[in-house]
Amino acid sequence: MDAILSDVVVVDLSRVLAGPYATMILGDLGATVLKIEQPGRGDDTRQFGPPYVGGESAYYLGVNRNKQSIALNYTTPAGKEKLLGLIEKAAVLVENFRPGTLNRYGLDYASLHERYPGLIYCSISGYGQAGPSSERPGYDFVAQAESGIMAVTGEVEGEPLRVGVPIGDISAGMFGAMAVLAALRHRDRTGKGQHIDISLLETTMSMLSNVSSNYLIAGVEGKRYANAHPNIVPYQSFQTSDGYLAVGCANDRFYQLLCRLLGRADLADDPRFTTNPLRVVNRAELLPQLQEAFLQRTTAEWLLVLRAAGIPSGAIHSVSQAFNNPQIQERGFVWECEHPTAGPIKLVGSPMNFSETPTRLYNPPPLLGEQTELYVQDED
Repeated sequence: MDAILSDVVVVDLSRVLAGPYATMILGDLGATVLKIEQPGRGDDTRQFGPPYVGGESAYYLGVNRNKQSIALNYTTPAGKEKLLGLIEKAAVLVENFRPGTLNRYGLDYASLHERYPGLIYCSISGYGQAGPSSERPGYDFVAQAESGIMAVTGEVEGEPLRVGVPIGDISAGMFGAMAVLAALRHRDRTGKGQHIDISLLETTMSMLSNVSSNYLIAGVEGKRYANAHPNIVPYQSFQTSDGYLAVGCANDRFYQLLCRLLGRADLADDPRFTTNPLRVVNRAELLPQLQEAFLQRTTAEWLLVLRAAGIPSGAIHSVSQAFNNPQIQERGFVWECEHPTAGPIKLVGSPMNFSETPTRLYNPPPLLGEQTELYVQDED
């Protein structure tokens, strides 16, 4: 079957992570993604290493599958004309430059919309296309700092911490891809393109979810709970005799079960802890007692008991353990391909699963300018 986006051409002017993550999603769905790179230099992430394999950084390989690389200097008149020839055949353009950067080349939305009214133009930036901070450069770490994410991440009495992955860039890429899909639906109905304005700050703040609702609706300031939850108790990690495990008792029934499995039926009946709102208020009295009980067995022993009772729980895996999880292996979540210089490589697959039009690996991450001759003549 044809892929969902098999008839969509995307001109990708983005680099590093937020934009390339968005276009990778579109490529997984079958779009033809033309990654435009500066000759001789290419995407900055080609130098983000070590580790390197076959002359390519693992960072670059991880977010640039299902794309075709065209080395093109569109800052010259000749290069710009070649780029416009590619845009003419495209439905989507994605860029993540600082607002105003592409204006100087006549490649901004207003200029291109006049010439190509059906073009969907997706801009991803640090702060959006308007506002007092719009001209500031966008970086994931700064977005995490300014969004409130770091304020609620880390140990209770420790320093604010960034999330271990670039959640600002990734969230911007995800929302960018979703917005493009919605705009394609609108284009199918009306024939009209539009400008999509995505910012790292807003997408990262959207990740606050219940924490933001606590503040906006009730005025409760977000704070750090380590691995605990601000609104549900117990919903956190506990230390066992040989490690740690995660336990999520999202309702009173699970809590009652847990207390009995821990040999602490008294805690199930204690009037301070019988409902979740009471447990949230009295967490300081409850959690140390649960922790003491968990120390009596190993992680594996507790998981057998908890899972048999249906209580949501899991071991805290390393990255290697996560990828060697039989569930992940059975699902085919790791994609393998042959790269022209790195040889056989493995890539994390797409989490989108379709019964009729499955996502798949169409092309390995391209070498710099690998497909230039297919689309444009080499520049002098």
